[in-house]
Amino acid sequence: MTTRTAAQRRAEAKVAYDAFMAACPSRKVFEMLSDKWVGLVLAAVSAGPRRYGELKAEIAGVSPKMLTQTLRTLERSGLVDRTVTASVPVRVDYELTPLGRDLYPLITPLKAWAEANVDAIRAAEQAYDLRTFAREPTGASAATGASAVIGVTAAMGVTAARQ
Repeated sequence: MTTRTAAQRRAEAKVAYDAFMAACPSRKVFEMLSDKWVGLVLAAVSAGPRRYGELKAEIAGVSPKMLTQTLRTLERSGLVDRTVTASVPVRVDYELTPLGRDLYPLITPLKAWAEANVDAIRAAEQAYDLRTFAREPTGASAATGASAVIGVTAAMGVTAARQ
């Protein structure tokens, strides 16, 4: 057996948990955290213990199935605790674990950034769509295509705002 130095062992460990590596287990964590419902549920639960109905009311557009799935994922991952209190009816509260509280300061700025930059992102998407549509050889004039793209993106904006 070959003897390795401490520096070699640290280098090997670093490679083992490099998310750019295909087999890295941290990719599963990254994948879980990048789900939109995960970030929103973590932000909602950060205010303190919350009941399912409170979370459902606060997070507009989440289906009961997705909220339940997300809460189970967060509980399984050790980010949220589920506490059942014996009463009539049974009371179930969700709150951040120490690991979840450690993650929360990273989620908050991302949520704030998304809220502050949504208009800039939408403008960039519309500009991209106009450039892309104008390059496509469809036979339609760029002006007609531009009107269609603006109409489609405006309709998407209205749909997104309703959700």
